[in-house]
Amino acid sequence: MKTVFILLLLMLHWVPQQNSAKLTVKVTGFKNDKGVVRALLFNSENGFPEATEKAIRSASVKINGTQAEFEFENLPPGRFAISLFHDSQNSGKLRTNLVGIPRDGYGFSNNSMGTFGPPSFKDASFQITAGQNTHIIKLRH
Repeated sequence: MKTVFILLLLMLHWVPQQNSAKLTVKVTGFKNDKGVVRALLFNSENGFPEATEKAIRSASVKINGTQAEFEFENLPPGRFAISLFHDSQNSGKLRTNLVGIPRDGYGFSNNSMGTFGPPSFKDASFQITAGQNTHIIKLRH
């Protein structure tokens, strides 16, 4: 009986993991390694690209030379979009000039960009599948 119980527990532990996804995000194009890169991960257009409270995950990582890398684990497969920026002064906010143009590097998944503002969730979204996924974003300045 104990053997059956242990096997059942192992099976329950294994099944959810095989359907989960891991997303590695690589960010390139930093002008310097001051501060951190801050990222938000969204699974819908609701709040994209900047509503921190609507993002399903967030990350804040140090920059290594001209690039940074971070991971989001245990994600369900589906469509996601990422917004991120280089927080060079570690203030927690994207610095902009008087007309709202970013003063630090910023980027979106698919390296998408909007005409006069951020891209739509549809343009920035990409599919992740169960297992390992990688997405590369190049900063815009």
